Amino acid sequence: MLMEKWEWDNGTSPMEFLLLGMGNIPALQRPLFLLSLMIYLMCVVGNILIIVLVVADQHLHTPMYFFLGNLSSLEIRYSSTILPRLLASLLTGNKTISVHGCIAQFYFFGGFAAAECYLLAMMSYDRYLAICQPLLYASLMTWKVCFQMAAGSWLMGFLIPTAVTPFLAQLKFCRPEAIDHFFCGLTPLLELACSDTRKVRLVAFIFGFLDVVLPFLFTLASYMCIIAAILRIPSRVGRQKAFSTCSSHLTVVTVFYGTLIIVYMLPRTPRLRQLNKVFSFFYTVLTPLVNPLIYSLRNREVREALRKALRKALAFTQSS
Repeated sequence: MLMEKWEWDNGTSPMEFLLLGMGNIPALQRPLFLLSLMIYLMCVVGNILIIVLVVADQHLHTPMYFFLGNLSSLEIRYSSTILPRLLASLLTGNKTISVHGCIAQFYFFGGFAAAECYLLAMMSYDRYLAICQPLLYASLMTWKVCFQMAAGSWLMGFLIPTAVTPFLAQLKFCRPEAIDHFFCGLTPLLELACSDTRKVRLVAFIFGFLDVVLPFLFTLASYMCIIAAILRIPSRVGRQKAFSTCSSHLTVVTVFYGTLIIVYMLPRTPRLRQLNKVFSFFYTVLTPLVNPLIYSLRNREVREALRKALRKALAFTQSS
């Protein structure tokens, strides 16, 4: 029935894919829609709030919070490449997506995900300088350097999708054109290809190393140096104070890379597909939601800035 709806280009390649999403149980579609909508709204509102606080509060005009504002901006775009399409599918029941739309989703999702890897690496370098080189921190982490590092993270993040997308667009896809996922990732698309994918896989491997593995190793090395420096601090209070300056970022890094590694290390067998979707949902949808929660709950400066903003808003409403 569904395959009769496909439009074919010269009888060789489909014009549409079928995104199977989180499952095909009608009773779960509305609860999943409400859950996804709530998560998306909380993600957008939470991250916008972080950006507003960083811009408005003078005490947050530091390199660490500048990078946090960039991370929140990135998270909004990151989740917006997936969730609106998923929400529309759950609401209308229409699971089709055009081939061009699917490739565009892969491009932006891949770019924002890789940019997050670089941005987390830059944030870890900022924490490394603050803890391991405190006397040189102000001279090394200038605003010019911060802007260059943030801009470089955004640009470098789009290396892999920019390199892979032209090769991906040239592939021929075979029947059935059903993607057993809730978004268009590289692996599901390559599984559907009936033409040679060796070039695409080679390019994706090379740029995947540059965009994901390299930032991860840099972040890991930074935290090894940070932990070693913290352990050398003689007083317990000093160690706790030093660790508190990077604990929020370390939590975000652990959640992001932990779920990412699980997703791509899990074998893509029929039995594990649903589990793969669950972990994919976590790192693509829930991670952008928990980031502002982690920073607001674990970070004293952000909590204080939020309290001041609420007091000002309350005073303004009472005066008006």
